[in-house]
Amino acid sequence: MSSPSSVPQQFLEDAPLGTRVVVRYRIEGGLTDALGELVGKSDGECTVRTRRSDVVIALALVAAAKEVPPAPPRRTPRPPAA
Repeated sequence: MSSPSSVPQQFLEDAPLGTRVVVRYRIEGGLTDALGELVGKSDGECTVRTRRSDVVIALALVAAAKEVPPAPPRRTPRPPAA
């Protein structure tokens, strides 16, 4: 049986590429989140493609991770009011 601290890392190791995830991980001064598609996995790290960029996260820094539903479709902008 795995310890509770290894559960998020195990999820990321087992999740298929292309899964939409949110990963909470440690940074200097606290925690931050990466929300996007899991696009890479290698020994000790994973890569999440967010709207802004690919984020490479060391699994040792992961505090929580889970699968999330697909992003809602973007709304089309309204035309300017006359």
